[in-house]
Amino acid sequence: MVISFETALAMVTAFSIVTSVATQFVKMVLDTMKVRYASNIVVMVVASIIGAGGVLLYYENYQIPLNALTSVYLAIMCIINCMGAMLGYDKVKQMLEQLRSVRGK
Repeated sequence: MVISFETALAMVTAFSIVTSVATQFVKMVLDTMKVRYASNIVVMVVASIIGAGGVLLYYENYQIPLNALTSVYLAIMCIINCMGAMLGYDKVKQMLEQLRSVRGK
């Protein structure tokens, strides 16, 4: 096994924190530039980059060769990071906005 469950869990946790901060930064930059964007697309791109980059850094650090199995792990980590980022950040933000609108009525 290339990545143990404990290592994968630690990586997902770290990636989710970094993804959240990076997404906020990218959105802030896009808002400053007055660029219209789809929030979910931004989150998906940032999460994919961070997930893939983090796994590739792990592979490089532990000298794990990139083959079919490790490529599958890389893709799975990207999917997990995307799902966690989109379900976590956007749904919490949407819930808070809905609560604010309910209080305002």
